[in-house]
Amino acid sequence: MSGAVGDNNTPTATNPEDLAERMLDLDEDDDLEVFSKEPAFMDGSNASIPTSPGSMLNQYKFEEEEDSPDAKDIFVMVDNPESHVTTIETYITYRVLTKTSRSEFDASEYEVRRRYQDFLWLKGKLEEANPTLIVHPLPEKFVMKGMVERFSDDFVETRKRALHRFLNRIADHPILSCSEDFKIFLTAEELGTHKKQGPGFLSRLGDTMRSVAASVRGVRTRPEEFTAIQDYVEAFSLKMTSLDKVTQRIIKEHKEYLEELKEGAPIYASWSDIEEELSEPLKMMASSLDRCYRETEEQVLQLSDGLVPTLHEYVLCTDTLKAVLRRRDNIQAELEGKTETLASRKTEADSDAMKYEIDKLEDRLEWANNALKADWSRWQARMRTDLRSAFTRTAEKNVDYYEKCLAVWESFLLSQKTEEGEGGNVLDS
Repeated sequence: MSGAVGDNNTPTATNPEDLAERMLDLDEDDDLEVFSKEPAFMDGSNASIPTSPGSMLNQYKFEEEEDSPDAKDIFVMVDNPESHVTTIETYITYRVLTKTSRSEFDASEYEVRRRYQDFLWLKGKLEEANPTLIVHPLPEKFVMKGMVERFSDDFVETRKRALHRFLNRIADHPILSCSEDFKIFLTAEELGTHKKQGPGFLSRLGDTMRSVAASVRGVRTRPEEFTAIQDYVEAFSLKMTSLDKVTQRIIKEHKEYLEELKEGAPIYASWSDIEEELSEPLKMMASSLDRCYRETEEQVLQLSDGLVPTLHEYVLCTDTLKAVLRRRDNIQAELEGKTETLASRKTEADSDAMKYEIDKLEDRLEWANNALKADWSRWQARMRTDLRSAFTRTAEKNVDYYEKCLAVWESFLLSQKTEEGEGGNVLDS
């Protein structure tokens, strides 16, 4: 499928740049990902993955859909990680499959390959154009020297799922999904020329310095509703960070317990070979421990793949929310600074020019405030749905896990009582 980009421009929610959170990326390839050559990713093969967007859409469960799935007109899937080796780096790309019925797209299906830095580019462009909309967080880059194992199968699978969720959050958003940059990301064969477009270094530096100055100056009278949001985010951040750490500790303890179970079963089995009178009970102990081992292994997998990613995702969300609130405050601080400057203007010409700038900033602040309020309500609804679903799945798995382990040991006790009863009958006879 060709990845041609349509000529029709998609209406984009634009806003003057606020670069308080923009990084001055001097190197387009700052995420060089050098790692061990995992054979599983060298050929990009995966027999379980559909080979076309059409077949993918027939098989894929669209868990990201809103309450009205019939209204959804763009579907995105991230899959099939593939390793690429060059003379200076080795990196992974992911296949991005798109199916859409939107008229602004030239085709209904697209297939492109993207690497992690391409997702970073998209996120930066969306935040630049929409400073007070909540762009879903990306997984961390995990660039740590000496940590080559970060590109293990588990790492790549976890990152793939996170990237998939990132794109689907954008696809579900009423404003971000209409961004021209999002369309380019989904359809363009190569992003190199698009990445080079934009303000130059000096321009970005000037905008960033102005944003820093506004941030240092602060705001005099922040509306109460945004102060309330900020207080909520601070409390939410503390709770989510604590839950994330506690869950990680629980998983660590479960893994240690797993190792103990794994060692215990063989000991009971070998003991049964030399203890003739206790042979059957010892064998059943070994079997019971082995069955509990398998159930505990599934329990750890549920926590690791089900609960932890959701908790950590919302830990990252709190950082995004804090950045959005800072950008909103920066716009207000700039407006207040301009208003103060206007009062000191001596000439009418200077005052007229300043009034024009102030009018633009007032419009910008109003748009930013309205956008944030609407997106905040939307984010809260999604957050509560995600966390409730994760907690429910965890609770169900916990019940299932303990019921199965209880059944194992009840079966063992019943067998021993039966043997004791049979032994008593033999003696009585």
